[in-house]
Amino acid sequence: MSGPAAREVTDGRRRKGEERRRLLREATMRVVGRGGVAAVTQRAVAAEAGMTPSLVSYHFPTVDALLSATLAAVNDSYVAALERCAREDDPVRALAALVALQAADRTDALAAEYELFLQAGRRPALRAEWVRWTTALDTLLAPLVPEPTARAAAAAGVDGLFLRCWCDPAPWSAAACEDVLRALLPGGSGAADGPGATVGSPTARGGGRR
Repeated sequence: MSGPAAREVTDGRRRKGEERRRLLREATMRVVGRGGVAAVTQRAVAAEAGMTPSLVSYHFPTVDALLSATLAAVNDSYVAALERCAREDDPVRALAALVALQAADRTDALAAEYELFLQAGRRPALRAEWVRWTTALDTLLAPLVPEPTARAAAAAGVDGLFLRCWCDPAPWSAAACEDVLRALLPGGSGAADGPGATVGSPTARGGGRR
């Protein structure tokens, strides 16, 4: 077989392979969401996806390869979100809205995303995705904080804010997140002072999620 017919067969197989890889990544997220990264095995993901373990091994020879591909897919959405923030008239406000939106999501899926990112500290195969995230964040902050050391400090603060807002039992408003972000930036303004309002707390600037 050659010519257009052969290309059609090849394209069909490629699409089928891409679809299987997508389903396996989604299955991995569900397994991580329920039982953490420790629960991820090729057999567990195969059962979750309704595929055979040998098919999982064909597409992802190791668990690290499976986790890396899954984190890369998650990171695609985060990097795209940062790029959208950078295009806004007020990138800081847009970033604050993103942080607050993530904090409001208490699903297993988001828990799985955060756990995968934290695994970059333990699994070298995942570190390239952590670097991709930090590079995207640095690109967003560069026009706002030109000095590299100050920008690194601000980026570390942003990373911490994502985690703190998600872990805190009280909801964070976008306005409170914005106050903290502006306090991290040289020349930025912090939260407005008021009775019982602590800069960076969920109750700052009116309290609750806005």
